[in-house]
Amino acid sequence: MGRLQRRATFRHLLQHPLQLILTVLGVALGVALMVAMDLAIQSSRTAFAISTETVAGRASHSLDGGAAGIPDSLPALLRVELGLRNVAPLVEGSGSSPAFPGRSLRILGIDPLQEGAVRPYLTGGSGGLDLTTLLTGTGGVVLQQSTASTAGLELGDSFLLELGSHGALLEVGGLLTVADPRLQEGLRDVVLMDISLAQELLAREGRLSRIDLRLPDGLPGEEAEEVVRANLPPGVRLLEAGAREATLAEMVRAFDLNLTALSLLALVFGMFLIYNTMTFSVVQRRRLLGTLRILGTTRGELVKGILAEAVLLGAVGTMLGLLLGVILGRGLVTLVTRTINDLYFVLSVDGLSLPPAVFLKGAVVGLGATLLASLPPALEAAGISPRDAMARSQMEAGVRRLVPMAAGVGVLALALGGGVLMLPGGGVGMGFAGLALVLLGVALLAPQATVLMVWGLRPILRGVLGMQGAMAARGVVVGLSRTAPAVAALVVAVAVTVGLGAMIGSFRTTVERWLDYTLQADLYVSPPSTVTARADGRLPPGLVAGSAALPGVDGLSSYRGEELLSDYGLIRLVALGLDPRGEGALRFLEGGEEETLRRFRREDVALVSEPFARRALLARGDSIVLPGDRGPVTLPVAGVFRDYGSGQGVVMLSRDTFGRFWLDEAGEVTSLAFFLAPGASIEAVADTIRGLAAAAGGEVVVRSNQLLRETSLEVFDRTFAITGVLRALAFIVAFIAVLSALMALQLERTREVALLRASGMTPGQLAGMVTTQTGLLGFISGLLALPAGVLLAVIMIFVVNRRSFGWTLEMHVGPEILLQSFALALAGSLLAGVYPIWRLSRTSPAEGLRGDGE
Repeated sequence: MGRLQRRATFRHLLQHPLQLILTVLGVALGVALMVAMDLAIQSSRTAFAISTETVAGRASHSLDGGAAGIPDSLPALLRVELGLRNVAPLVEGSGSSPAFPGRSLRILGIDPLQEGAVRPYLTGGSGGLDLTTLLTGTGGVVLQQSTASTAGLELGDSFLLELGSHGALLEVGGLLTVADPRLQEGLRDVVLMDISLAQELLAREGRLSRIDLRLPDGLPGEEAEEVVRANLPPGVRLLEAGAREATLAEMVRAFDLNLTALSLLALVFGMFLIYNTMTFSVVQRRRLLGTLRILGTTRGELVKGILAEAVLLGAVGTMLGLLLGVILGRGLVTLVTRTINDLYFVLSVDGLSLPPAVFLKGAVVGLGATLLASLPPALEAAGISPRDAMARSQMEAGVRRLVPMAAGVGVLALALGGGVLMLPGGGVGMGFAGLALVLLGVALLAPQATVLMVWGLRPILRGVLGMQGAMAARGVVVGLSRTAPAVAALVVAVAVTVGLGAMIGSFRTTVERWLDYTLQADLYVSPPSTVTARADGRLPPGLVAGSAALPGVDGLSSYRGEELLSDYGLIRLVALGLDPRGEGALRFLEGGEEETLRRFRREDVALVSEPFARRALLARGDSIVLPGDRGPVTLPVAGVFRDYGSGQGVVMLSRDTFGRFWLDEAGEVTSLAFFLAPGASIEAVADTIRGLAAAAGGEVVVRSNQLLRETSLEVFDRTFAITGVLRALAFIVAFIAVLSALMALQLERTREVALLRASGMTPGQLAGMVTTQTGLLGFISGLLALPAGVLLAVIMIFVVNRRSFGWTLEMHVGPEILLQSFALALAGSLLAGVYPIWRLSRTSPAEGLRGDGE
């Protein structure tokens, strides 16, 4: 860039500060939303990885016992009879404590004498674990020094640990310090205790969660694996270390992908904004650029100069976006973590992980998007001759020729997107690729549709508003270089709002109807949990035994849920003891309900949820193989039922079938559903249940049918809260794009407006004309966005959602969603026109006529 061109560029930027701010803000918000979402996702992944790596330690393999766990006699067999030395049994669980508000605590019951080879950081050395702390058997536990400090706990202090239906007062018997920062993070929410204490607190007497092994490398290790497998009791499997954790991480992959794709929309809207402002910058300087060309500036120098300007603005916007992304990410990580806890597994994320790769990606994408959006105006500036540079009409004529061509490309993009969406066997990524092509097609078609609608509305506006209406309509078409990108950005933003709103509304309506027929009982009882919204834990045995005989109780259904690692991944295995009135809770995708339920009652069969059936490619009549406590269990699939309570997949068995293949001597129950006798008081029975639970030594949550329905919908709304935040932020970026375009459109007409004012147009008439024009843009954008939004909703409901999670949703597009979105487009355009109106009304005709058009 030559010295003259450089000085002219900087002078222009300083003379248009608002335009400069809008450009930087557009880049910043686009980058910030993408970076914030990446940071939230990466933080949850990092926290999960560090936690699992810390607990796994140096283990090469682990033993998994499925739903029943592992007999605590097995470690001795492995050490004594098989000669294995590196054997570390473990009991795991989760809880919470008032001393650590808002955080979940991971309970680890260990054998201190066996931890050295697998988790050496827990034994010996400076800050290592004092073995006597866990061997005293007095309820003492060990916390990391920094963890205890955050709660103000010191050695010898006590704190309450809440565990579902009961709690325990524990003493801080030891403080652990480790030097490795990664280990510090991994142990941040860990409560260490002796295995026997963990078994007592978690009601797992005689059972272990898993056994970690450290087998030698190479051939000796392979031989050891064979020996271990040959001597394992039925139902216990040897897995490579990290197999379960890898399955858990895979469960949230689709969730992460959906959030990432949505966050990229903000950057797309930011590109519209950059294109608008950079193009306007070129148009404003057409005379200046023409003068530079006359003075000897080459086309290449003009392109380099404009792109250098874009790089400068993009760099400032990107840096600001990275900082905003960190601030926004701290809020989003809370929403992401809460959703993972509700839907998948317990995860605690305290801080925000700041991997350099995320900032590098944000910088590259931000600068790349800025350059990409600035390239067309740069090439346009270089392509005009010095003579044409003095005439803006030449540029607008070129844009009008490009609009039909863009519409043709848009039709091709729509067709290509439809083809990608209909590809057989396409995954989630292909679904988003097709969705992106459809969005591109909508954006490219919007300008041509705007031209056609304006010419159709022009006679009406002229008849209703007179010359002002006709001039407002003509201004939209004449200024296509400004209005086309603005309309495209607004149409896409509102279409996404309609699509997401319709998808969430359809999902919520489907869940409401599902809850209506699923919640058949009058009262539901489950263990309390401050960690997750999912039913987990065990009810007090005394409550289960005495429930059927309670006064006012006419029937009972029981539910036992277990997380089971199978060849299909991690599934939720459910044992149901159904009262006949509870059978109406199951609705099947195929086959007769009466025949399916008859088989479920009388035969050893499985019912599988729709998400699981889609993921495992199972259908009615197929067979499913599950790891039972007495060896592999093969069961026919009697039916596929609708389920919206779990994305991981559910396999349901009758209580009798479960008892034949899994250990169920204690008759453990996760939750109970009570059917009350006619005339029985719900409040009285609920109080009786609470009293029985207290007498049995535990606490329970008792909820009525209506209260459980409301609670379930609260969890649903909480799950989609993050989507609502992203929708709002994406629309803000689009609104700024429209504001920039409308400001550019109006302010570059200073001479025209001055002539109108000099000819007798009052400030009020001028404001009316500009308001009509901005309202017309919002009206057209809103109308175009409605069918586009419905199309996006169809794609998200029947393609993206089904491929991501496996749910079949009933599409429901309420009129309120369409009306709200249309009002949003109209209000956004009218608000975006306020500043241009104020600015133009303050400009005198004489001042406008003296301007040089820049």
